[in-house]
Amino acid sequence: MTAGIAEHIRLLIRADFDVEDLEAPRRNVLVFHGVGGIGKSTLSRKIEASLTSSEHRPVQWESPSHPEDRTLPVRIDLGRAAGMDFERVILSVRLAVAALGRPMPAFDLALRRYWEHNHPGEPIEDYLRRGGLLSRFSAAAALPQQMQSALSDVAQALLLPGTVGSALGHGAGALIKALRERRQSVRALAGCSRLADLLEAEPDLEALSFYPHLLAWDLAQLPANKGAVPVILLDAFEDTGDRTHRDFERLLQRVVWLMPNAFFVVTGRNHLQWAETSLEGQLDWVGPNAWPGLASGDAVYTQSDTSGRQILIGDFSAEDCEDYLSRRLSRDGQPLIDEPVRRTIAEHSHGLPLYLDLSIMRYLELRRGGRQPQVTDFDHGFPALITRTLSDLTAEERHVLRSVSLLSAFSVPLATKVAGMDHDAPALRLVERPFIRESPSGTWPFHIHDLVRSAIRNTEDGADDRWSQQDWQRAAHRAFHSLEAEWRQDMRRDRTVLVSCLQQGLLLARDFGFDLDWLGDASFQYVADSVGEPLVLPAASDTSPDGPQTAADALVEALSAITRRQHEHRERTARRLSAVLASGLLPDELVELVTYYLAKAQRDLGLTDDSRRGMQRVASAGGRLASSAGRGLAHLSRLSGDFPTALDAAGRLGWEGRHQRVLGDVWWVQGDMDRAAAAYRAARSEAEQNAAVGETAMSQTHLAFAVAFTDPVRADDELDLANRLLSRLSLRSTEMTARIASLVRDAGYAADVPDRAATLFAEISASGLSYATAKLQLALCFHHAVLGAHDELAADISLLRELTHSGDYAYYVEIVHFMAGLPLPPGSARARWIEGETRTRERWRDIVMTRRDRLGGAR
Repeated sequence: MTAGIAEHIRLLIRADFDVEDLEAPRRNVLVFHGVGGIGKSTLSRKIEASLTSSEHRPVQWESPSHPEDRTLPVRIDLGRAAGMDFERVILSVRLAVAALGRPMPAFDLALRRYWEHNHPGEPIEDYLRRGGLLSRFSAAAALPQQMQSALSDVAQALLLPGTVGSALGHGAGALIKALRERRQSVRALAGCSRLADLLEAEPDLEALSFYPHLLAWDLAQLPANKGAVPVILLDAFEDTGDRTHRDFERLLQRVVWLMPNAFFVVTGRNHLQWAETSLEGQLDWVGPNAWPGLASGDAVYTQSDTSGRQILIGDFSAEDCEDYLSRRLSRDGQPLIDEPVRRTIAEHSHGLPLYLDLSIMRYLELRRGGRQPQVTDFDHGFPALITRTLSDLTAEERHVLRSVSLLSAFSVPLATKVAGMDHDAPALRLVERPFIRESPSGTWPFHIHDLVRSAIRNTEDGADDRWSQQDWQRAAHRAFHSLEAEWRQDMRRDRTVLVSCLQQGLLLARDFGFDLDWLGDASFQYVADSVGEPLVLPAASDTSPDGPQTAADALVEALSAITRRQHEHRERTARRLSAVLASGLLPDELVELVTYYLAKAQRDLGLTDDSRRGMQRVASAGGRLASSAGRGLAHLSRLSGDFPTALDAAGRLGWEGRHQRVLGDVWWVQGDMDRAAAAYRAARSEAEQNAAVGETAMSQTHLAFAVAFTDPVRADDELDLANRLLSRLSLRSTEMTARIASLVRDAGYAADVPDRAATLFAEISASGLSYATAKLQLALCFHHAVLGAHDELAADISLLRELTHSGDYAYYVEIVHFMAGLPLPPGSARARWIEGETRTRERWRDIVMTRRDRLGGAR
């Protein structure tokens, strides 16, 4: 690492280095990667500490060849538990730079515009204090003064009244114009060629991701004796997304590319794939020419070789296991071990190098015996592993170790309870062992190395104090009820605690044949706010292909289907839930839970009669979901066009039945968007008061949809808030509503509305959301009604009639006729409008004509 920083500094002082060159290859990143729990975060913290002060540098580390005051370290934890978003990443980097004591005028100018737009009325120092950033960075308190100094200097040089901040508050046009015309008079910004362009861009997250270019430029303007090289340590990089969802990774890569004078140290579970050309379209800069140090040929596979830019530390990832096996035994350049055998060994090793070496020895031994090794020869653990693990533990430590092997993660107090002990000392000694890994970001900080845990649970134990089956059963019972206590005693109602307890409790109930007990209560809390992380249990050794065999199996399948419904076709959701009910394994209360969500899926599929029967069954039972089922029945009345009945039902639902959202759903179809918006706003307020994040997001999205018809400008803000709320959740159907709302907002204004609608139509069809296809078609009809495109509108109405042929949402066809001022076809079904057809027709026609008048004014 020190060699990498020294090389980087030598590059910066070369005469041909240009901080504004966006084409030159980047060599400013170093990667340490390996499986979870091997100490990558510890390494990242140690690097930061050693760069901050030499006294914290381990003795075995080389002293840097560059002056120690030439580096400015800042460590950024990207782990999910840290709550780090991209905005906080950028602020963290700027706060670290504040230690130089110099304004960063170009960056601060752009940041001030972004802040005024996205955090109106909120001083940046208040935000920093609330987010804990002021306490973390020693120079953070100086940032507002530095920004104010820079902005005042710019305002004075441009002869602007007051400060730049006041100019931004009244629009950035005058400021940008003055910069373009008189930039040379502002010495601090004279050479910043891209500043005006970035100030003209919409100050959103995309624009923010380009502002690091301005910060890099500012740093490059400092005198040599006043500057420093930022060393930015990005830890837990795997939490930025996965190999298919790279939005956050794309923003972070942009920071690395746009700050060529900064040095980045990335720690994470996987190596960076930026040098792979297959990622074109997902990231901005890819390929070996862009990132010559990150190409696959430059990856480092041994800890002793540090010549590459990607260094594997600790245990191996699955891909690296197979690569290691291929390299260790080869003949004529080809791997000696067959691919299926390599894959099996890699899977069983859990990244432990010792297991790989033992497997290679076994492979060679079998070949010396005269036969070709097969996959089945490696489908077991090595007794030597369990013997080595237990050999130097005390009896109490062995007891705790076996007890916590029942859990995927634990804390010291939890380990003590599961072991049935009244003192923590054995657990405290155990967590200091090298096979216990610490991950502070998890619900509980400790876990046993996966291979060691598997060996303890599954390998024949020859120790004198080995456990009997009854010992394991008693320990499992203690663990099961210890998890219940962890969940019930969590005063914060932390969702991660709930999910962790529920997942481990279900696994114990399944494997040891326990009744569901407290898992029923936990399951209701799990689904209460329509936000769910999928629960996936490891397959049991006696898994049957015929479906769930235990109550725990059935509950896991039910909860998985309920949470996955946002990502699967509703037909699959209905099939899975129907199979759970058919198994007859669940108690009555959980049967109601499954019945309710099956009825919801049936409603989305257009199976109205089936859905109504299910909702009535749940409502009649008077259980926990009776109010929710009442809401479902109100929705069914609404989609059939019986609005007075739906309105009457809403009055009896209360908060539990989400009465305000039901009212909003009734009023917007009447064309009364003001009343609908007020109801949705009240629904959002109630949800916020009850800390129901999913309901808050849904109410806000429906509010944005209603507002989009009558006030496109305000709809921008409402949609922005809705999308920010949805970004932290998994509510696919509500995300679809948000995208439909954006089409309504743009109706008449944007020529690409039909193309966007076609794309969204395909996505909705793949999800099985019949109601959303009709709603989308209504939005497209609104677009063509505003434009007066009669031919297109006629085709829209024909398709909408086809989409609603079952009778559900058939009133959408009536609404389109109201929009276009067309008479209803003779003999067509009529909805029961709350204030009559004439008043409803007038409202919808007024909405269209008002949009048309605004469109004419805009032109």
